[in-house]
Amino acid sequence: MSASIVVRKLSFWAFVAFLVAYVGILSMAMFVFQFGLGELPCPLCILQRMGMMLASLGALYVVVRALRGELLLRELATGLGLAILGAVVGAAISIRQILLHILPGDPGYGEAVLGLHLYTWALITFVVVIVFAGVVAVFAQDVVPVAPTTPWLRILAWVVVWAFVATIAINLVVVFAEEGFNWVLPDDPSRYLLFG
Repeated sequence: MSASIVVRKLSFWAFVAFLVAYVGILSMAMFVFQFGLGELPCPLCILQRMGMMLASLGALYVVVRALRGELLLRELATGLGLAILGAVVGAAISIRQILLHILPGDPGYGEAVLGLHLYTWALITFVVVIVFAGVVAVFAQDVVPVAPTTPWLRILAWVVVWAFVATIAINLVVVFAEEGFNWVLPDDPSRYLLFG
């Protein structure tokens, strides 16, 4: 197997890891912080989750296209563009929330994790996505992802794809439960509006 094919196969798994990372982050935000600790996400938090989902759609597009056949360079560019667009939008929203709580003595919104609030961690993930997509774009000709041919590896990749789709669906239900039929979500939500 040539070095070029190895790099292209590793590139495929890098995009799968991208999806796994955001499935983990979104699931942790939802199940640990929202359900476990009772921290309801504010409107900016929800928009950051949407930025993560939009950024992940780029990786999802690349993985699915690679699994369905040979991925073309222009399709890789489309996936990278979606990832960068989602990351830039999400980063702007994260920066907005950071600036709301930047004054000394402001406790921030929600619990801190390793000294940083979730919106700061979100900004870090968005920067990582932008750097990742930029590096892949620089070397795009040599790193166009190639899906594995081994059946169990293909199944593993499809499991990650469907886990991401399920994560989006669960987030939609949770946001609807939190906002109910209202047009505007309170800045500091304290209950699920759908249930009264």
